[in-house]
Formats: sequence, C-alpha cells, structure tokens
Amino acid sequence: MKGLVITSKGVEETASVEIKELINSNCNAENGCVVFDFNDFKELCLLCYKCQSADRVLYLIGGFEFRNFFEEFKRFIEKVKFEGWIKKCKKFKVECIREGSHDFNSADVEAKTAGFIAKKGVKYAIKDYEVIFFVYIASNKCYFGVDFSGFEVNKRAYKIFLHPASLRGTIAYALTREGRAGKKDKMLDPFSKDGVIAIEAAFYASDFPCNYYKKDKFAFLKLRLGIDYDKFFDEIDKKIKKPKAEIYAYEHLFKYVDYSRKNAKIAGIDKYINFSRVELEWLDIKFKKESVDRIITNPPTSKNANLDKIYGEFFYQSEYILKGTGTIAVISRMPDFVRRHAEKHNFVVAKEKDVWSGEQLLRIVIFKKKDI
Repeated sequence: MKGLVITSKGVEETASVEIKELINSNCNAENGCVVFDFNDFKELCLLCYKCQSADRVLYLIGGFEFRNFFEEFKRFIEKVKFEGWIKKCKKFKVECIREGSHDFNSADVEAKTAGFIAKKGVKYAIKDYEVIFFVYIASNKCYFGVDFSGFEVNKRAYKIFLHPASLRGTIAYALTREGRAGKKDKMLDPFSKDGVIAIEAAFYASDFPCNYYKKDKFAFLKLRLGIDYDKFFDEIDKKIKKPKAEIYAYEHLFKYVDYSRKNAKIAGIDKYINFSRVELEWLDIKFKKESVDRIITNPPTSKNANLDKIYGEFFYQSEYILKGTGTIAVISRMPDFVRRHAEKHNFVVAKEKDVWSGEQLLRIVIFKKKDI
C-alpha cells in the first residue's frame, strides 16, 4: 500500500527521514510531498499523531501528471475503485489543496470529484461525513487519496502566544533536524521568540507526540479499520520519556520568555526546556567554553534593530561556546547578511537549503567552525 505525506516545499527530505524513523518505510520525496510504502493502517495513524514534518497524511489511491487537468482527471477518477472505502461510509466529503499556478480552482475540483463519487450511491456532506477523499495538486501532478489526518497537522495547538516572526512548527522541526540536533545534545536557541524551535526539539528528544492533545480530532477515527484506538494511543504514549538532551531557550525580553514558557506548557513539555531572559552578551557566562553541541535559531531581521551589532555579538559568542564539532543552524530571509557576519568569526557554510513558509522563501544555513 502507498501513503502520502504533504509537507512544506523544501521539507520533503526531512519528512522522508522522519517517516523512515517512525515506520521504517521506503520513501520517495516529490514536490511538496513524500510518497511511501506502508503495511498496516496503524502506521498512517501513527504518522498523523507523531509526524512533526507533515501537513496532511493520506492513504494514496493513485496519481498522475497532466496537461489538461479535468479531461485527464475524469479518465483517472473513472478507473478508481472506491468500493472498499464506500462500503465503510454513508456520507463523504472532498477536499483539495493546490500548489502552483493553474487555470482552475480547488472548489471546481472538489465539486467534480464529489459529483462522480455521489453517482456510486453515497451522499456528499459538509458535516457528519465518515470519509474525506483528498485531492492534492502540485504543479502538473495530481495525487488522490483518503485523508487520515482530517485537519492540517502542521498547525500546532500550542501556538497561542505568538511572536510576529513565529515559524511554522513543521519548519522549526526541519530546522532542528537540518541542524543535526540529537536526542542527547546540548542545544541553544538564543532568539527563542515564542519558543517554537525549542518546543519542536523537545518533542523530538522526548518522543512526545506533537498532536498529543488532538486525539479526538483525527479523521481516521471515523474509518472502520478494526483498530482499538485507546490501546493504540496508549502504546505510543508509554514511550514518552524525559529527554537526555539539554534544551535552552533564551530571549532578551521578559515578554517573549513568558510567551515561550506558556506555549511549552500548553504543549505539555515545559519541564523539558530551560527558559530564561538572557542577553547575547551573557552567553559566555551561562555556558563554558566549547560546551554547546548545537545552536539552532531564527535570528531577528527587523530593520528597526541594529542587526550588525546583534549578528556580530551572536557569532562572537557562538565561536566561544560552541564545540569544535558543533554546528549553528540559522533560518533567515537574508542569508547573505548572515553569512557575512559568520565568516568574520571563523565559521564556514556546511550546507544550505531553501524552504517555503507559504509563499515566503526562507533559507536554512548550517555553519561549522573553520579548520584553522
């Protein structure tokens, strides 16, 4: 059987690694999504519950490339065998997400798909549906399947107290993984804002499901899959553990330290993170020389701030506290500026990667110490 995880553009490789870790599956990263093999529907349910890089999780019925979408979609949909899923429900819903430029809209796709399935004798319903048939279109490729998540799992329930430059949870997670944050590392975010990076790192280090408080929201609960869901969730939750990693979230304003702590408490992992109001100039007092494994952060980009001073101090302090084998992972919309300051303090680029937060292009830059 095939599954599909929809994710942010640029996060596909991270999602492939995570899916492999969670269900030991062969993965194929494509445009804005990952196609993978699975053997048991419990594996799709597990991805809905724990996968930090996913936007949606689907059972993949099929897909195709197109030039004239509606003509080719009609031929494709006529060949789909709905019987197995239709027997499981009396009412269904159709949803569509598009990425790219097209001469049609998602509402048209949903309407035509709903019309075809309704001919099978099943009722379309906006509420009280049992199955969600999902159409994902990325550029000139279409994927069709059954939505197991039922909502955008990239929208974190803990994000209540927000910083204006807050990251999506999925992108913050991708940043921590690209930054090589391990489950036993000492990790610092010196610009923690609303705490998203530290919270995502704590989820990963403790095996705490990112959708722990959304157990009753999943679409798969309405499917007749023969799964004891209480036992299913209980078996996963038993694996939650106090992390061996040390995670530090620092900010220079009390307001955002408070935001970070409150969000982490809502997420259920506040006790796994060290929060504090700390100025950049104090980092060499807070940490011993070469004692930090990973610095992972989203530094300020506001023109109202003295960015030259901030970035100069950031890399100066990082050079002192970071281990010789350590790395700095930065996400920014001004990577050239970041690189220029890093080079002044004997850091070189180890890797760069573009990611998209909606239409906003960001770049992840990984630095390591220059060999001297």
